[in-house]
Amino acid sequence: MTKTVEKVLGLLSFALILILGNTLLATDMLFFRLLIGVGFGYTLARAYTGFAGSVNRAYRTGSTQLMRAMIFMFFITSLMIMGFLFNSDPTNYSLWINPINFGLLLGAFLFGFGMSLSVCCATGVLTDLTMGFTRALITLIFFGIGVFLGFPIQRTAGWVTNSWITSPTGAKFKGGVFLPDLFKWDGFQGYLGAILLLAIFSSIVIFTSYQYEKKRRKEKTYFGVPSEKEQESRKKLDLSNFKFFSQETYNHIFVKPWTLTEGAVVLSILFVLLFGVTKAGWGASTPHGVLIGKVLMVFGVSGEALAEFTKMPAATFATPFFQNPSLVQNFGIVVGALTYLLSAGKFVESFKSELRVTGKEAFLYSLGGILMGFGTRFANGCNVGALYSPIAEFSLSGWIFLAFMILGAVVSNKIFYKIPSKTDFKVNKD
Repeated sequence: MTKTVEKVLGLLSFALILILGNTLLATDMLFFRLLIGVGFGYTLARAYTGFAGSVNRAYRTGSTQLMRAMIFMFFITSLMIMGFLFNSDPTNYSLWINPINFGLLLGAFLFGFGMSLSVCCATGVLTDLTMGFTRALITLIFFGIGVFLGFPIQRTAGWVTNSWITSPTGAKFKGGVFLPDLFKWDGFQGYLGAILLLAIFSSIVIFTSYQYEKKRRKEKTYFGVPSEKEQESRKKLDLSNFKFFSQETYNHIFVKPWTLTEGAVVLSILFVLLFGVTKAGWGASTPHGVLIGKVLMVFGVSGEALAEFTKMPAATFATPFFQNPSLVQNFGIVVGALTYLLSAGKFVESFKSELRVTGKEAFLYSLGGILMGFGTRFANGCNVGALYSPIAEFSLSGWIFLAFMILGAVVSNKIFYKIPSKTDFKVNKD
């Protein structure tokens, strides 16, 4: 397939998403979920971004740009979510105020540990199906198995369901601490104090990231990330000689990568749109376990048997794929990433890049997937359901998840990945 054919297919895919999504999906809400998923997938692919890379890039290359972009995204999303919650009843929304307990600590650690092995997360594994197919497929299968086997633990184990500490609003959800509850005296219904606290947390992470990168540069163990260098060197469109039907214009609109900051802003906007329409945050890991249940149904396992094992309603597994909002949204993430790669003429090259894996690599991807799957059940979510959504919706649990996720990823990297020393390479000064 030539790049020209790829680009034609990419442009057609934009139209097909709108036409087929509108005509084949049963409700407008399902169509909305598809479009949001496509937006997430397209942005994650075009901005070369992802939650897993925030730690892996820092440890393996010394670059903390992605970590800082993620924290910036969390903060600006919180500011926008405050616009919905201020002067309203928080219980009108399905907030991700997760419990703070041993399950959160263990789950975050396991997720971070597995995330570094598989080089992806619950959303990253979906975009990677178009870029690192074999690795992503192995990870996805074992991720789903981990989620499925963890369902009954998530719903019955007290160390997962009960929170060590809670606040009045948090008690109305899953438990845990809703940060505005701590600042009801601030004259702004607690949101001024909560935003300032988020600013402090964000500043600490960003400052620490800068210091770590500075240390790596000083030790000459910093060599950066090629994709970040490509993003930084992106040329602006020359308007003095502008032609709409030109290769330069096409490249600017469809090919050139977005910066990490641009990606963070677009993801924030999409998150807020999702929140405003559905009154809930972004989750991605539960559908992976549901898919495993659907596969078991193909082999004769009844929905009732699945419900009895998982402690979930039978309808969760019996509902057709394209009538399940979360599955449709996750499907959209795959389609969105594919659409970018095709329209940019990068699909074939990207798809072939990781088709072959060794037995050792397959084992590590499998281990990473199943650890992430179990981790999401213990922590009540993944990098979006236990990190992004809780932080954006003022839950203290999200920041605790972040700390233990980073810890797990660092431990995993220390075991399985060696940082090159000064003598192993020359610092790239370009």
